Amino acid sequence: MLNALQNIKEQAVLALAQVSDPKVLDELRVKYLGKKGELTAILKQMGKLSAEERPKVGAFANEVRASIEQLIEQKAVSIKTAMQAKKLEQEKLDVTLPGTAAPIGKAHPLNKVLDEIKEIFLGMGFSIAEGPEVELDYYNFEALNIPKNHPARDTQDTFYISDNVVLRTQTSPVQVRVMENQKPPIRIISPGRVYRSDAVDATHSPLFHQIEGLVVDKGITMADLKGTLEMFVKRLYGEESVVRFRPHHFPFTEPSAELDVQCFACKGEGCRLCKGEGWIELLGCGMVHPKVLSICGIDPEEYSGFAFGLGLERTVMRRYNIDDLRLFYENDVRFLDQF
Repeated sequence: MLNALQNIKEQAVLALAQVSDPKVLDELRVKYLGKKGELTAILKQMGKLSAEERPKVGAFANEVRASIEQLIEQKAVSIKTAMQAKKLEQEKLDVTLPGTAAPIGKAHPLNKVLDEIKEIFLGMGFSIAEGPEVELDYYNFEALNIPKNHPARDTQDTFYISDNVVLRTQTSPVQVRVMENQKPPIRIISPGRVYRSDAVDATHSPLFHQIEGLVVDKGITMADLKGTLEMFVKRLYGEESVVRFRPHHFPFTEPSAELDVQCFACKGEGCRLCKGEGWIELLGCGMVHPKVLSICGIDPEEYSGFAFGLGLERTVMRRYNIDDLRLFYENDVRFLDQF
């Protein structure tokens, strides 16, 4: 029986030396050490041995089992290491190869110009104010000297949520809220979305963006308004820009004016871009109406101010010579990639 155990040990050593597959290794473990394995089969015959032989055979059997178990563990580690090395070799990457370029987004032309406008006014000492897009009728109209029977309400095509709640038609309500909660001096711009019931075409949309400005302090005059807006236009369109002011009417300013910029294409001679007029309308402005100051709790005898408002979409259209406002909202990458 000792010879049989020695043969099992030698066969196991030879077989394990040649194995390289974990599945084959497991099969050898079962063959030699399993319940029906060769070593177990030998041990089952120990009952036939004499009392003197059993201790010797038992000790040697345990030695053979321990030896085979150790060889199997070593071979398992060896096979695992070899497999990992092979896998790493197969999956090796050349880190010096150039990567695949990921497309990087760009600022939307509306946001791009809006950021420029913000920087211009921040540089002149203005701050940025925001307010709700769903607004009370009082702030959208009445506090701006536009009572319920005023004809201006007919021209604004307002979206009414209820009799007293509207989608704001301009960002002027932000100015009112600022004047109610802040004592002069005030110097703010209020950019944001506004809504009017307009049919969609090349120059109109029910949703668009406005940027309005407000300055209130002691001794503010029309000269301050003109100087501020002329500086703004030159910073936005270039130092060679020429502006003019035309008398106009707004319920919340008095006197009121429209600011025009000389056509960039024809320099005032008249062309297709300016429709033959030589000038392009840019924004509305004026001195804050004393009644509006009073409604907001500011004494018009002590303070005065000016306000202005421009449409962001039309400003961007003129900046880049775009002739259709709808292009801003169609998300056509071929269009947006140009900016």
